[in-house]
Amino acid sequence: MMSKDKIVNIEYKRKLSQREKIELNLKRLFLICSLLILMFPVIAIIMASLSTGTSFMQKNIIPDSITFSNYIKAFSPQVGFSKWMINTTFVAVVVALIQLVLTFPAAYAFSKLKFRGRNKWLMFLIILQMFPSSMTVPAILSVAYKIPFGMDNLLFLALILCAGSAYNIWLMKGFMDGIPNELEEAARIDGATTWQVFTKIILPLAKSMGVVIFFFAFIAVYSEFVFSAALVKNKNLLTLVVGLKSFTAGKLTDWPMYSACSILISVPLAAIFVAIQKFISKGLVAGAVKE
Repeated sequence: MMSKDKIVNIEYKRKLSQREKIELNLKRLFLICSLLILMFPVIAIIMASLSTGTSFMQKNIIPDSITFSNYIKAFSPQVGFSKWMINTTFVAVVVALIQLVLTFPAAYAFSKLKFRGRNKWLMFLIILQMFPSSMTVPAILSVAYKIPFGMDNLLFLALILCAGSAYNIWLMKGFMDGIPNELEEAARIDGATTWQVFTKIILPLAKSMGVVIFFFAFIAVYSEFVFSAALVKNKNLLTLVVGLKSFTAGKLTDWPMYSACSILISVPLAAIFVAIQKFISKGLVAGAVKE
């Protein structure tokens, strides 16, 4: 005799009609075509990175002779890709950490604290996002030329890039708005100070969004070009994107080497995204939920 507690799942399968089969096959065909269109540039640049200078100019996407010499040459001292990677990683990590340290308290203040002019300061953050950062390059260059550590200084470059954290504050504020105020009120009844509420309650709950902001800040600096090209002229201090631009500086562009370095630049970001995608999806979804 079957137990009452036992749950039996019965799947009813219905045979698809001819019209439904056609619609399903059309949807599959559309998805496959869309995927091929999206993957075509990636496949093309991979094939270009595996070609030589002569085979790159041929009409076929797949080169006649496939070689990995471009990847090997990229790490040679003549190219300096390893130095570019170290410089970029240093600047990106420093900027991401500083922006994270500044974003948490600022977002908490705008979200949970009551102070005079809060809404005006929030509007000021929105206004800051309306102006492109490239507008400030002449002013920053004029300052950099006048101070001894302004040019060819990765730490100074990192400090300049830290200024673009207004979007992160808005993102974190939206997440903290979804944290119930009852948690903070209960902690204050127990005698907790504002600092204790922030460090013991808010920060642990906002950890997933902190990972998202760190990753977004890292990507923004990892692919930054304008300020890096303006403030760094020393070949030993070039960042990845500026170093990549050096392949197109002369009369002849080494497109196979350019393609190989582009692939090498993309691999770390893809690996990091796969490793922390759980935190990213959790942080973005949680930030969209309001109590």
